[in-house]
Amino acid sequence: MSVAPARDAALPGAGSRQATLAASFGLTGYGLHTGRRVTVTVAPAYEDHGIVFRRTLANGRAIDVPASWRFRETQPLCTALRSTDGPLIRTVEHLLAALSAYRIDNALVSLDAEELPIFDGSALPWCAGLRASGRTESDATRRSIRVLRPLEVRQDHRTLRIEPADALQISGHLQLSHFDAMHWSGTVTPETFTEQLAPSRSFGRAKWALPAKIYGALLRKPLLRGANLSSTACIVGGRILGGMTVPDEPVRHRMLDLIGDLALAGYPILGRIEASHTGHELNHALVETLMNDPAAWELA
Repeated sequence: MSVAPARDAALPGAGSRQATLAASFGLTGYGLHTGRRVTVTVAPAYEDHGIVFRRTLANGRAIDVPASWRFRETQPLCTALRSTDGPLIRTVEHLLAALSAYRIDNALVSLDAEELPIFDGSALPWCAGLRASGRTESDATRRSIRVLRPLEVRQDHRTLRIEPADALQISGHLQLSHFDAMHWSGTVTPETFTEQLAPSRSFGRAKWALPAKIYGALLRKPLLRGANLSSTACIVGGRILGGMTVPDEPVRHRMLDLIGDLALAGYPILGRIEASHTGHELNHALVETLMNDPAAWELA
């Protein structure tokens, strides 16, 4: 992994102005599902640009797709976007979570393959890149989605509820078989994200991951081809091989994913979220439900 330029910037405060990167940075790694090598460059962008992904195809053609819930496409075990022109960009959630937590409103993310790199399964490499690049604010006002009334979505035993608050506050619960109940609660700030959520890794049970890898290989589908002990936290029985990087690591990673998925609303969300056994599909259901109910929020 290489990050340029190599300087460390202070974590951003809660400014009222739009922000972008002070300089570009690039990272190279391998996709969790495709297993393909990919180089990603995260570059500054002008005010009101938002977060936009630019995928360069083999023929040199570049296709842009905004990080918006309107372009989200259902794919297994990740968050993916597809432009109206067709190319897919998958596993965007960790970078989106870091950009959101670091209060970067405008950026152009260029990549030369279908999937962003998974690295060690955490968001720490993205945090390192953002801190090295620095952050600069423009004169444009930063707008946020202020939740006005409670909303809730459910899928079987999974629930996700949002209600009014002055900041993004999350309380998460997860119960995995053979483990004690796991919890994480906090206000999402650059500090809490970097220290408490970003180190948590993508995880899965070996007894499900191995058959999924075989299934994907047989059907020639990009499914967990890049999953290994270096890129994911592997659960066997009631333990994570090698131990947890942070306490209750699985629920913290679910909250990391949630923050990235919420970023597809297009603006920072001000609200308190109660999450129980949530995952990508429920996260996206909440964003879609919220955005399709204009009486439930205002652009502050």
